[in-house]
Amino acid sequence: MPILHANTVEKSNEDEQLLESIPEQDKPISKYKTQKLRYFLGLYAGEHVSGTEFVVGASLVVWGVGIGDVILGLVIGNLLAVLSWALICAPIATNTRLTVYAYLKKIAGPYMQKIYNVVNGLLFCCFSGAMVTISVSAIRVIIGMPPQTNWYPTSPAFVLLVIVVGVIVSIIAAFGFKSVAQFSSVCAPWLLLIFIIGAIIGTVQLAQLVPGIGQIASVSDFVNLANQYIWVIGSDNQGLSIYHVIAYAWLSNMIGHGALSDMAVLRFAKKTSYGFSPAVGMYFGHCMAWICTSIMGASSAMVLQQSIMQLDSGAVAYYTLGYAGIIAVLIAGWTTSNPNIYRAGLAFQTIFSRANPRLVTFCTGLLMTGIACFPFVFTKLLDFTTYLSIVVAPIGAIVVAEHWIFPKIGMTRFWATYKGLKLNIPAFSSWILSIGITLVLNMLNVMHLFFLPAVTWILAMILYIGLAAVGGARDKYPEEQAEDERLTALIVQDQDEKALAEQAERDGKNPTVPSRGISWLTGVLSLVSLAVMLIFSIFTFFGSVSIDTFKTIATWLTVVYFVTATIWIRQRKSD
Repeated sequence: MPILHANTVEKSNEDEQLLESIPEQDKPISKYKTQKLRYFLGLYAGEHVSGTEFVVGASLVVWGVGIGDVILGLVIGNLLAVLSWALICAPIATNTRLTVYAYLKKIAGPYMQKIYNVVNGLLFCCFSGAMVTISVSAIRVIIGMPPQTNWYPTSPAFVLLVIVVGVIVSIIAAFGFKSVAQFSSVCAPWLLLIFIIGAIIGTVQLAQLVPGIGQIASVSDFVNLANQYIWVIGSDNQGLSIYHVIAYAWLSNMIGHGALSDMAVLRFAKKTSYGFSPAVGMYFGHCMAWICTSIMGASSAMVLQQSIMQLDSGAVAYYTLGYAGIIAVLIAGWTTSNPNIYRAGLAFQTIFSRANPRLVTFCTGLLMTGIACFPFVFTKLLDFTTYLSIVVAPIGAIVVAEHWIFPKIGMTRFWATYKGLKLNIPAFSSWILSIGITLVLNMLNVMHLFFLPAVTWILAMILYIGLAAVGGARDKYPEEQAEDERLTALIVQDQDEKALAEQAERDGKNPTVPSRGISWLTGVLSLVSLAVMLIFSIFTFFGSVSIDTFKTIATWLTVVYFVTATIWIRQRKSD
């Protein structure tokens, strides 16, 4: 049975008052506010081609997994992640048009919603803070500031830079989904290219530094170089394998797909098939970029004669690409922070429902900025993302169980709401118990940390189905269900009416028609700047252009790209 209804419903005065009493954050977005596919492609490309890639790429180097297993593991793991978005998260998002926070309220009650939203919002703030730390690490290299390796800041300049970057990120996120998506759309094409170019220049640099190689003349030369100096099998004796690569590539993003946090984004999708759009981020960011940053990291480590694990993102990027690399780290951190602060803002908006949504999101960004001043998350980023997935995974499992499984096994969806419960005890117990059991398994070393988010998700689903069956989900609530369906239809109708009115108001303002000539010219110039940058990187690979010369050219072409691409997107922003 679908959640949303298109039938026109008569509204009484009591209905009008009831609709006004429901917080906007708990209402589905109107179908008239859905966005085009390009926004999702830009958002996911920008978010997942990010500063974290430098950290993960460095980790892949020291895992001791060979080049073949790294590539195959990333291909399989990211495929599983894309399928999780497309087959689990997107269908629920487009069916309900709700955030996971609003849907959780209907499933588990307002108390559960508030508890989860506080936890989830704080975790998102921590993760976004790590992205800001990564961005600031780029500027650190230029001004000679020491690396921030402690859990607390050791430089006033670092704190000042964090505040500046954090405020910029907060302002962008406060303007909502479209603002975040447009920012990512500008940055994504350049970021995709810069990682490829970084791998090309890193390979050249590494080949020049390794005695007896000098230049890569064939695929076999690259494979030999990779196996000896980049992905060295058994280099760190961690006992990791292709299965660990698959697990991390798949489950490191469980907060988005398995825990359904990306319902906040995909509720704006016109079609469920837009759930495949994260493939852009997964295969360019969490596959290609991880491989590219591994090469860049190994190259920079050899230039500096340091362990790759002692280098931060700024150092890796600068010693491979110069100032263009610094810009890459800065932008990559922003494009990941923005959507995550947007999600965290949505979580806190359900708690501070009477406050202005933009103000709540901006204040969330300020909280993130304060956390970013203490770079504890950045120093343990891979472990943090895995624990983050473990904490939030059960919520996704509970929602999936109630949305899809309950109707198929004769249990009642939204039974806790129909019973008038403020807190769904089976849901809360399943969340806490599944996390507790998983952490015990981790302490006992039953399996590697990377596999545990999937275990938590499965445990939570099994626990919730069993506990809910005892708690009242097997009972029927025909009167409450009928009233709920009538109210849902009223809300959808009201949201559509408001959206159409807003659209008519915008159309009535006679916006200035963008100049097609300027739009066309700036669009072409931005693409040409990217093409020229790629061509010069190839010349550098074959020895026709020196690395230092390329770094200068890449910096100026980067400036040209961002100026022209920004003008182009602003010309098209009314589209």
